[in-house]
Amino acid sequence: MPDGLAPGKIIAVHLNYPSRAAQRGRTPSQPSYFLKPVSSLAPSDATVERPAGTELLAFEGEVAVVIGTPARWVDPADGWSHVAAVTAANDFGLYDLRSADKGSNLRSKGGEGFTPLGPRWIPAAEVDPAGLRVRTWVDGELVQEDSTATLLFDVGRLVADLSQHFTLEPGDVVLTGTPAGSSVVEPGQTVEVEVDAPGSPGAPTSGRLVTRVTAGTTPFGDFGSQPAVDATQRAEAWGTEPPTSSGVTPAPVLTEDQRARFATVAVATLSAALRRRGHTDVFLEGVHGLRPGDRFVGPARTLRLVPFRPDLFAAHGGGYNAQKRAFDTVGPGEVLVVEARGERGTGTVGDVLALRAKVRGAAAVVTDGGVRDAEAVAEIGLPVFSAGPHPSVLGRRHVPWETDVTVACGGAAVQPGDVVVGDRDGALVIPAALVEEVLAEAEEAEAADAFVARQVAEGAPVDGLFPMDAHWRARYEAEREGDR
Repeated sequence: MPDGLAPGKIIAVHLNYPSRAAQRGRTPSQPSYFLKPVSSLAPSDATVERPAGTELLAFEGEVAVVIGTPARWVDPADGWSHVAAVTAANDFGLYDLRSADKGSNLRSKGGEGFTPLGPRWIPAAEVDPAGLRVRTWVDGELVQEDSTATLLFDVGRLVADLSQHFTLEPGDVVLTGTPAGSSVVEPGQTVEVEVDAPGSPGAPTSGRLVTRVTAGTTPFGDFGSQPAVDATQRAEAWGTEPPTSSGVTPAPVLTEDQRARFATVAVATLSAALRRRGHTDVFLEGVHGLRPGDRFVGPARTLRLVPFRPDLFAAHGGGYNAQKRAFDTVGPGEVLVVEARGERGTGTVGDVLALRAKVRGAAAVVTDGGVRDAEAVAEIGLPVFSAGPHPSVLGRRHVPWETDVTVACGGAAVQPGDVVVGDRDGALVIPAALVEEVLAEAEEAEAADAFVARQVAEGAPVDGLFPMDAHWRARYEAEREGDR
């Protein structure tokens, strides 16, 4: 802190940048606040723990102002005169505990080290309060940038408003809000925040406030509210609005009996049954399993990728994007089908996402694009069918666009709820309405093929046997009847 000042309280503003308000879908008419404990303060070059058993630790780069003289019942025009200095702040928050706080943010925002400040202090007298810039980097990539010129409520107004309710004392810290770009960080990542005044003489700067994220090892006890997340919390933490409904109603989940029956029939046999019903474009061309012997069956969930374009990727590629939502919500026994337009020049799934799908209980992942970290993906044990390995990341060729819509994978149309089946020959899709009749016909065909194979193994010629003529058909039917 500046010489001679020590914080008695930390006050943070909920929403104050138009970009963040637009992201949240609401623009406040007046500022609202929450308190953070002084014990959450930390210096630059410190670590912050993501507590054990949690997943949604999010950063928020902010401009922090430090009160220099007492402020009580001050006018907005005089608010800035009570500020001693400004610096960079990172208002970390744990979305896993938001439901426990009911809006107070005490537990979700008050953790040890959740308010790093610094490293240097810019005297308030040397800068224009509307000329401060805040920038945030994650692992060296710029993810937030905005200026106090855009604030919904300027610093003078914040100081005046707070002073109506209590005295702001020397050393108190006011966090002025975060712009769009806040998102989740994982253990091992590094977040840097800098506040500067590029338009002021000498372009004073706070320097970069560096915080490294580590994994906590001490779990929460059973005597308080437990971490809990849902789709809304994930979307807000990652920085993306919750996905809207596609209007497509998935078919009922396959029964266990049907799953067991599918395990006895081949994709080739199923394709013949579909062809007889006029469905000739059901094979997912160019898609094969990473591991020999992999088989799967399950109702489809879908993810659509569109061709890369810088502006579209900037808007849709970050945060809790469609790709992350798809892997985070695929259900037990479901098959995630990815439309990558047959583009093999980049990965569309890697080891982390494949592991997430396996933990979620998915039956398989199918993509007509590439697989990154192919060896590690294969070792996870989840059937993954793709167009082949490729080391590049998704953004080289794709923008994650939407989930749970009709997609085209390997030249075949796939709707959510269609049944997708795969084996050594490849993968195909069965329209939901045809599942039982196609399965029953394929079972009958497999039984007939097994009969033919036995006859050939015993020395019978294939002429008249394959396909069966009336003589062989009668023998087959008699054998089947005897088995019943």
